[in-house]
Amino acid sequence: MDLSCPHQHPSRRRALAAATGLAAAAILPSAGASSAAAAQYTNPVIWQDFADIDVIRVGDTYYASASTMHYSPGAPVLRSYDLVNWEIAGHSVPVLDFGAKYDLNGARGYVRGIWASSLAYRPSNRTFYWLGQIDFARTYVYTAPAAEGPWNRLTTISTPYYDAGLLVDSDDTLYVAYGNTTISVAQLSPDGRTQVRTQQVFTTPSSVGTLEGARFYKINGQYYIFLTRPANGQYILKSSSGPFGPYTMRQVLLDLRGPIPGGGVPHQGGLVRTQSGAWYYLAFVDAYPGGRMPALAPVTWTWDGWPVVQLVDGAWGTSYPSPTVPAPPRQVTPLTGVDTFDGTTLKPRWEWNHNPDNTKWSVDNGLTLRTATVTGDLYWARNTLTHRIQGPTSTATVQLDHSSMRDGDRAGLALLRDSSAWIGVRRDGGATRVVMVNGLTMDSNWNTTGTGTEVASAPVPGGRIWLRASADIRPGAARPGTFSYSTDGTTFTRLGPAFSMGNDWRFFMGYRFALFNHATQALGGAVRVTRFELSTP
Repeated sequence: MDLSCPHQHPSRRRALAAATGLAAAAILPSAGASSAAAAQYTNPVIWQDFADIDVIRVGDTYYASASTMHYSPGAPVLRSYDLVNWEIAGHSVPVLDFGAKYDLNGARGYVRGIWASSLAYRPSNRTFYWLGQIDFARTYVYTAPAAEGPWNRLTTISTPYYDAGLLVDSDDTLYVAYGNTTISVAQLSPDGRTQVRTQQVFTTPSSVGTLEGARFYKINGQYYIFLTRPANGQYILKSSSGPFGPYTMRQVLLDLRGPIPGGGVPHQGGLVRTQSGAWYYLAFVDAYPGGRMPALAPVTWTWDGWPVVQLVDGAWGTSYPSPTVPAPPRQVTPLTGVDTFDGTTLKPRWEWNHNPDNTKWSVDNGLTLRTATVTGDLYWARNTLTHRIQGPTSTATVQLDHSSMRDGDRAGLALLRDSSAWIGVRRDGGATRVVMVNGLTMDSNWNTTGTGTEVASAPVPGGRIWLRASADIRPGAARPGTFSYSTDGTTFTRLGPAFSMGNDWRFFMGYRFALFNHATQALGGAVRVTRFELSTP
């Protein structure tokens, strides 16, 4: 869609880089030189793992989408009224029904699934669109009347639109920019169900290397394809001759110092215009072990139509003046805080590790997890429920009723990634202990290489326990995760040594807190989680 229209604003990944410097950019004074009365926001605007961002505005509301790989539901939709404070509204992909591996059924989908995808709004039919390719095989399109859903699959297209950006043009035509190094544009049918045409429009010069992560815009009659050079640069293509080009290229940023100490270069995100006509770039910063964190910077335009990121002291600012937007209709729901699992559905802050077995869990003013898998390997266990970690440090505390566990069951709270650890309850021979386990590992093909070693334990009286995991996800080095437990909810006892959280980027998703309950002998046991609290210092 044409971003020059005020209410029609639709708006990888490879190696970590944390270099310094800048490309073409304008310089803002340091934050200290600004008026003390001016409201400021601080980067990252979200210190949680939301990568490969697409961002749009519909009326007075901003929406963003992000990658979720093997987590289900996929493609979260975030909502904001000011581009700074965000909440999770829902998910564009309700279930990863792309094959048995996403059900942990004979195969696993780790680091597959929902990669960089696109979110758009089509005013002509007042419909939200999500578009993304799965497994390099085909592209899926989902639609919804509202960002919260319900989202339903509209179509499947045989061309896999890798790292796609969806454009709703000013004449309502749907176009998709996509590709890695070789960039193409596809035109879809008026109903969005089929491909009408596709054409290569640009080949990345060898001096640049790889370009991907397309976002597609029409601004003041010009067509733009916004592309990332993973993981340290951003480039943009511009065409004055229509969506199929020809396109010329300009560097937007390269090796730019980012706003998170120890983190990488802000890149791969989207452009969005506020109601007052100001432009912003919402990118992400590689910041492992926590993941990839959204950061926001203002953008201006040159006289001949190229975007320029506004810098602070030669870097992407740690703070900027807050966007000028209308007063929000309400406060957004915090990404931290307490969940007592009230009602009968999970809140959108939660995502499962692969698709769950829906017959083995329920929410009814508390979360019940029945054992769904007999396994000694947490990476194969179904119905592991995950929650993003809040940076730079945060703590998750869980109240767990384990009175219905059976012999052989394992239930608890994990720090989950390709190298994991957990604290939890194990029931064996009628006896219950709280244990700390580390050494759960995967190799680079995401096959299990270690199922864990118990390194500390204590007897557990009664049928209720509080479990706690604290995580330091500041980037730049391996960071500690620690575990403790309580029998009264007040006094906590440390259990086991600190766990070193790895910061390798290749798993892409950052560490998460994870609630699990699996059997090692036979199904039939259950636990009940009555409270989860995510808190920061």
